[in-house]
Amino acid sequence: MLSLKNIALTFNEDTPDEKKALQDIHLTLEKGDFVTVIGSNGAGKSTLMNVISGSLKPDIGTVAIDGRQVVHLPEYKRSSYIGRVFQDPMAGTAPSMTIEENLAMAYARNKKRRLRAGVSKKRRELFREFLQTLQLGLEDRLTAKVGLLSGGERQALSLLMATFTEPNILLLDEHTAALDPSRAELITNLTGEIVDKFNLTTLMVTHNMQQALDLGNRLIMMDKGQIIFDVSGDQKQELTIEKLLHEFQRIRGKMLDNDRAILG
Repeated sequence: MLSLKNIALTFNEDTPDEKKALQDIHLTLEKGDFVTVIGSNGAGKSTLMNVISGSLKPDIGTVAIDGRQVVHLPEYKRSSYIGRVFQDPMAGTAPSMTIEENLAMAYARNKKRRLRAGVSKKRRELFREFLQTLQLGLEDRLTAKVGLLSGGERQALSLLMATFTEPNILLLDEHTAALDPSRAELITNLTGEIVDKFNLTTLMVTHNMQQALDLGNRLIMMDKGQIIFDVSGDQKQELTIEKLLHEFQRIRGKMLDNDRAILG
């Protein structure tokens, strides 16, 4: 479903600020995989998301979605394959437009463009049904401006907009990080329910290690632009935060030893 091969990306190449953002990334997600991604700041997690979505183009490597090479497609053309929810609740919606107008834009993402009336009665009923699944009462506020919603409500709406057309790939970029604990828990639970309902192939970046352990069937850890740990199935289920931290320290120690051997 998603295949990245030999991906590398360097920022500010040949300058004092040069940084290898991604190095030799090979990653394959099968249909229905839910992969959580952890790593320290600057590990390359969001950069990886941006390469998949098309907002960044790698220096080398290929990106394929459902067997189709998309590395040369711009972001707006990839949007028909990809749903994405950002960390900032303000980023995924148009605040000056109503809830139903936002939903109408998202609904048209993977459909042929043609002239038609704004929001039909049939489509409005469809939106109301989807909104009811959020259990936030938004189905009764279809004509409310999205800018009037709380951060949690906007993020729930963004999650719905990114998923109800059942995209090939769902990208979740720390989508609960800006929320208070109760709203973050709500969005986390909604995420698990929606991904499971539609069997969405999902890549989720998070700084919350417990969230990374609780959600999904697979976990990868990144550091310095590389995937340094990849675990799935029963092995993932047996992980704890303490084991994850130990694994990170163990791998980093080996990497440092290798660096010293090379430099020596």
